Amino acid sequence: MSQNSSNQNKSSNIHLNTDLVTVLLIDDQLIIGEAVCRLLSKEPDISFYYIDDPAQAIQKAIAIAPTVILLDMVMPDIDGLMLLRWFRSHPATCDIPIVMLSSKEEPQLKADAFAAGANDYLIKLPDVVELIARIRYHSKAYNNLKALSAAKATAQLQAKQLENTLKQLQTTQVQLIQTEKMSSLGRMVAGLAHEINNPVNFIHGNFAHLHNYMHSLLDLIEIYQQECNQNNPKIKDFIEEINLEFITDDLPKILSSMKMGTERIRDIVVSLRNFSRLDQAAKKAVDIHEGIDSTLVILNNRLKQGIEIIKKYGELPLVECYPAQLNQVFMNILSNAIDALLEQTESMPKQIVIHTEIADNQKIKVIIQDNGPGISEEIQNKIFDPFFTTKPVNQGTGLGLAISYQIVEKHHGTIQVKSAPGKGTEFIVELPTNLPS
Repeated sequence: MSQNSSNQNKSSNIHLNTDLVTVLLIDDQLIIGEAVCRLLSKEPDISFYYIDDPAQAIQKAIAIAPTVILLDMVMPDIDGLMLLRWFRSHPATCDIPIVMLSSKEEPQLKADAFAAGANDYLIKLPDVVELIARIRYHSKAYNNLKALSAAKATAQLQAKQLENTLKQLQTTQVQLIQTEKMSSLGRMVAGLAHEINNPVNFIHGNFAHLHNYMHSLLDLIEIYQQECNQNNPKIKDFIEEINLEFITDDLPKILSSMKMGTERIRDIVVSLRNFSRLDQAAKKAVDIHEGIDSTLVILNNRLKQGIEIIKKYGELPLVECYPAQLNQVFMNILSNAIDALLEQTESMPKQIVIHTEIADNQKIKVIIQDNGPGISEEIQNKIFDPFFTTKPVNQGTGLGLAISYQIVEKHHGTIQVKSAPGKGTEFIVELPTNLPS
């Protein structure tokens, strides 16, 4: 193998100047290599390399990265067309311009060369002016292709970076909105629960005393009736007027109903506090069913519009989580289910089924399914995107499910949707029972 030593030193500048040309000649005849070297030696912008062993051609081409390859059509050990196909099949050399050299100018040979991937075809030895012109033409085209590919790759990388930055900005924005939303909701619910809790506890705590006082007074009336003159017309008329017998019978019932009412209010207050869980900002092992039930209490007024809740709770272990955030997930999913059912015009029963079970690998699964109008496949691919909403203006922010997705991701879980138009919608939330440290 021989090589033009005067041009070898210039090869280090090839990648710095795209106008420089690097030529690799592959020919088994040394005399051809020397002849081409002489033809190109006066061109300062052309670096020339020659190899007479085609078996080393691929490795040599990868090493020097030529901008043009001159390839002998006929060689004794490896056919030129076969080597041409090897170049075209290798990712490092597949785009390099290849000019086939042959002593024969037969149309079929040219057709075979172009069919195998050649860029040009010359008769050995060509005129020096034509050879240099074709080398520069193919080299410039190849350098332009590389520059275009590099610019395209850079543009794609920048576009990807911009896309990732946009997603990060959207995620940050959603997180800020979710944090403020949960903080405001939590403060409002906790404050409401506190304001209701104090007077209700006062009323409820006095029921025992009121019960005793009432029975004491009723006993006193009974004794008075037994011991005093029953013929006093004034007393007798008043007893009949107020229907004392009915009052005596109904008063304990009224008191019992009032006590049950205060107990219901206390249960609602407990549910409100469980939903807000401001005292549990850190992760904590909780009963998932308790969070779902608390959420249903908050939504009870909307559920009264003809929506039936069917609970199919399984035996679940305590789940380590951020309780208030998970309650927000249940709130968003259930609110969307209620919206879908209330928009449904058909007279069929409106139902939401909540199913819980233990999944594999120390995970639990919460499935919330409605029999509403369903969601098209096109929309399903977007429902977790921030700010995407199908609701009218001022009726939806498009953040509920995006926030839910982030919360579930934060808990190292998954949230999926299964739906089809006319067949309802099913949300599947899968959560680990223990959060990684």
